[in-house]
Amino acid sequence: MTASLRFPNRSRYYDPTRRAVGFWAYDQAMEAAFFVAEGILRRLQPGMSTDEPSVLQAFDVHRDRIQAAAVKAYARGGSGAHALSDDDF
Repeated sequence: MTASLRFPNRSRYYDPTRRAVGFWAYDQAMEAAFFVAEGILRRLQPGMSTDEPSVLQAFDVHRDRIQAAAVKAYARGGSGAHALSDDDF
């Protein structure tokens, strides 16, 4: 299942309600949504400000690591949006 997970779309957005960055991946034609919380981004990039541009920049800097965590989360299965956890990193 994880071998086919792709991230062709580099789009991401800040969701202030979740206090997380959302992004997408694709497994064949199926879209999978992911969220990485501000707190996890702060652990990846200590000293990060909590304004939207800083949070998005932290995501961009750590994109490869976040996408690897998304693959791990996706492998657990489930449907709907996948919220990345500390265990995924």
